[in-house]
Amino acid sequence: MTVYVDRARHPFKGMIMCHMLADTEEELHQMARRLGMKREWFQPKSSPHYDIDENRRAKALEMGAQEISRRDLVDLIRRIRREPRTFWLPGHELK
Repeated sequence: MTVYVDRARHPFKGMIMCHMLADTEEELHQMARRLGMKREWFQPKSSPHYDIDENRRAKALEMGAQEISRRDLVDLIRRIRREPRTFWLPGHELK
C-alpha cells in the first residue's frame, strides 16, 4: 500500500492539518479507515485526498505512509489527473 502525507502545516479549528493521498482510491480509504476517519471527510474534487491532523499524520507514518515534498505532491496529483483510471475504483470516476 502506498499512501502519502505531505509536509503542509495548515491551521484549522485549533489543529494543524496536512494532506493524505495514495496511489489508488482503495488504498486511501483503507488507510483512512485504519486511522479512524469518516468516509464523508474524503475530498474527491480538486485532488482526491483527506485532510489529516498532526496526530493522524504521525500514526499514518508509523503505519507505513511515506512523507512527500510539495513538489512530489503536485506530481502525484498530476499523475492522478492524467491517468484517472489507475486511481479511482470502478464507477467512482469523477466526470
